[in-house]
Amino acid sequence: MTAIKAVAIDKTADSIQLKSVIMKILKKVGAILALIIGLMSVMAGSKVLLGIDTKDYNILTWLVYYNVIFGVISVVVAYFIWKNKVIAKSLILFVIAMHFLVFMYLKFVSNTVAAESIKAMLFRTSIWVLIVILSILIPKYLSKQQK
Repeated sequence: MTAIKAVAIDKTADSIQLKSVIMKILKKVGAILALIIGLMSVMAGSKVLLGIDTKDYNILTWLVYYNVIFGVISVVVAYFIWKNKVIAKSLILFVIAMHFLVFMYLKFVSNTVAAESIKAMLFRTSIWVLIVILSILIPKYLSKQQK
């Protein structure tokens, strides 16, 4: 093997290794975001359900329960993303789909929802879009570049 071919192989191997490291870092950031948004949802929703925090706008009790339940699910998804489990992708897509559906319902169907609830659901959905980008889309793109 010539020296030029050896250098080209080394550069290719380094490039593949770098892309692998970048994918791992992006997934870890996605996991941290999922953990943070999940814990925020559990804490905020639990305070409302326990009567610790009262709001001066209309509270949809089912929405608070939804937020707490999906907060717990988000923490579980964060763990699976962190551990790079195959099920993580399906769970990420499930969570974002549910948040999107609830957001659409709140925005276009519900007559009793407070503007604050719509904004909070838009925030959650936006964070999950970012998690999809970091944990699924960019790694998928980078893995295609390696081939």
